[in-house]
Amino acid sequence: MSTSSRVGSVDASAPAPAPDISVVVPTYRRPAMLETCLDAVAAQQLDCTRYEIVVCDDGPEDVATRAFVDRFAARQAARGLAVRYVPVTATQGPAAARNAGWRAARAPLVAFTDDDTIPDPRWLAAGLAATARANADAVSGRIVMPLPDHPSDYELDASGLSCAEFATANVFVRRAALEATGGFDERFTAAWREDSDLQFMLLNAGCRIVRADDAIVVHPVRPARWGVSLHQQKKSFFEALLFRKHPAMYRQRIDARPPLRYYAIVCSAVCGLLAGLAGFGALAWCALLIWACLTAGFCMQRLRHTRRDWPHLAEMVWTSLLIPFLSVYWRLYGAFRFKVMFL
Repeated sequence: MSTSSRVGSVDASAPAPAPDISVVVPTYRRPAMLETCLDAVAAQQLDCTRYEIVVCDDGPEDVATRAFVDRFAARQAARGLAVRYVPVTATQGPAAARNAGWRAARAPLVAFTDDDTIPDPRWLAAGLAATARANADAVSGRIVMPLPDHPSDYELDASGLSCAEFATANVFVRRAALEATGGFDERFTAAWREDSDLQFMLLNAGCRIVRADDAIVVHPVRPARWGVSLHQQKKSFFEALLFRKHPAMYRQRIDARPPLRYYAIVCSAVCGLLAGLAGFGALAWCALLIWACLTAGFCMQRLRHTRRDWPHLAEMVWTSLLIPFLSVYWRLYGAFRFKVMFL
């Protein structure tokens, strides 16, 4: 994958000394969110000559993003903070964008975050200190995701990122460790499990990973369209890829067993349909009753800690009818695509 970079107002004949840390921020067509993130990174309580910002644009045809980064780089160059723009020439997803970023970075330590986060002013200082203190190859910081008093199912599900062991919204990795493992697997073309894959590769390589709860980024939950949970079921495709690469770690750290409720819902619905077509009425009604009870239980579980307004209730009922079928489809398609027994 070819990349190029531009440095705002930097004389190429006299390159600046390498910084201590490079901040890699992948982005895709949302300059307003990116601006909030970069403003927070530029406001770090760390000498601005000790770090640089590398923006990896996975949608370089979006002129608004490039224009914003150019203006931002020019402003920051006046105070000694280098901001570089790296266009990813073919849209390939955040894993490929992050690879382009860390390979263009000049520092021995790389900090990863997302374009929709707001890093705490002491984020970089805390990450540098934790890395040095523990002589770590990688550091996982803390992600704070504020929620309303009565969140939606989507908001509650998204907030699970705050409990992740290792999420690229807030991690620090030595460049040497990235080079040793090859960085992110670009087959993860969506923002899902590419960070766990890197974590498992680092652990398999004998790298030391530590936590730094004082290295904080705030990650607001973005608004989502109605029925977004249906689209999210495609993530199961990448679960299969992660399991293909790291079966033991996947069972230990991600999911110890298949989604048995989903399989039971799908099987009971299929059995009811086939029994009805074959003329076994009693069996068909029994199977469909089981399907209805399991589906209702699934819907009620999703509503347990979420809001109860009518639009949300309607969304939960509709999506609960379809999610098990979509999830099982993507899991089995992933198992077929990556040639792994993943149920």
